[in-house]
Amino acid sequence: MSTQFFSPKPKRKSIWRFIKKNPSGILGMILVGVSLSCALFASWIAPMDPAASSLSDRLTPPAWVDESSKYILGTDQIGRDLLSRIIHGASISLKVGVFGAILAMIIGTVLGLLAGYFGKWLDDFIMRAADVQLAFPFILFAIIIMSVLGTGIWKIIIILGLTYWVGFARLIRSQVVSLKELEYIHAARAVGGTNYKIIVKHILPNVASSILVLGTLYIAEFILLEASLTFLGIGVDPTIPSWGGMLADSRNYIESAWWTATFPGFAIMLTVLGFNLLGDWLRDKYDPNLNV
Repeated sequence: MSTQFFSPKPKRKSIWRFIKKNPSGILGMILVGVSLSCALFASWIAPMDPAASSLSDRLTPPAWVDESSKYILGTDQIGRDLLSRIIHGASISLKVGVFGAILAMIIGTVLGLLAGYFGKWLDDFIMRAADVQLAFPFILFAIIIMSVLGTGIWKIIIILGLTYWVGFARLIRSQVVSLKELEYIHAARAVGGTNYKIIVKHILPNVASSILVLGTLYIAEFILLEASLTFLGIGVDPTIPSWGGMLADSRNYIESAWWTATFPGFAIMLTVLGFNLLGDWLRDKYDPNLNV
């Protein structure tokens, strides 16, 4: 009897095929990877101290515009290196985006599981609370809280988590309502499975992909919200380099020093674009019927 040997497909072809099938996902991964690298290794990547200023070099054009300039992306109104501040600002934006999404994910997932699984008065109470939360403008809520408690990264994270849990709760609740009526859930309940075990072992794994997708999309939205709050002066402390703070500082110099607003704006745009592309790719891959 003859034995046939099948050679595995070359890895290069499989990788190239994956790239051709998922160009937007690959682009999203690259943009997110660059932002994460800047955030994690800012101290090694940044060419200068982001807080060091030189009034003699204030509003210096980028090096590729002015050959005498030693600053790649130019300087701001007090002579600080713009590239270094943008690199260090990535850690602030990603910290707010990631931890804000995690907090909202935890609160929303727990409440969504409880509302969908137990139903009745608990479902009505949680969903009515969600309706009230949706009716309250986020910016107004943030202004009130930040005016009373002051600025700070963790305060922004808490505000985002306490505001955007609604999206997770409503999404998870709608999926749990349909999942709990499936036969394998009834079978698990018939053999003596407790509510806790059924939720953790059977329901939660089936909604995990939806949680991941929505969390990725929320990171992008939270980065924009952090920049908006900081631009309004109620976000991150002005002494900390952040993209929203750089836009706020540059609004009086847009005509005379366009680079002070352009490059921080590009940093926000590309990072948000990266997370949106990554979230869309995850949605198509793991939950094509999800409508966020």
